[in-house]
Amino acid sequence: MAVKVDIGRSYQSQTRVEEWMTAEKAGNRGVDVLSTPMLLQLIEEAAVQCIAAALGPEEVTLGSYVELTHIAPTPVGFIVRTEVEVIAIDGPRINFAFAAFDEREKIAEGMHERYIMQKPRFLKVLEEKQA
Repeated sequence: MAVKVDIGRSYQSQTRVEEWMTAEKAGNRGVDVLSTPMLLQLIEEAAVQCIAAALGPEEVTLGSYVELTHIAPTPVGFIVRTEVEVIAIDGPRINFAFAAFDEREKIAEGMHERYIMQKPRFLKVLEEKQA
């Protein structure tokens, strides 16, 4: 790791919901709001960015667990603010608490875990699986 990750380290991002991000586009006809899979992607991106500076050049993080409660719908055009905070570190495992908000209310909350792994080892595992 280039920089030490401490409990309490946090990050937030903002994203405008676009048409391609909706449940409608994911196959849920008539539901033109931010899809849960896209919400999860925003959470994962924020967690990755939260600890990016702490990773060495040969390290990657892999999502290994998520507990997500999607509380409220967010229409196209609204801005979503995603906040993550490191709440626990156990060796290569980093646990985050997260919350997401649109312009009106909290839309999601939960926990996310990422696992730090050496990129060459990850690529070897992937190569072995494809063989």
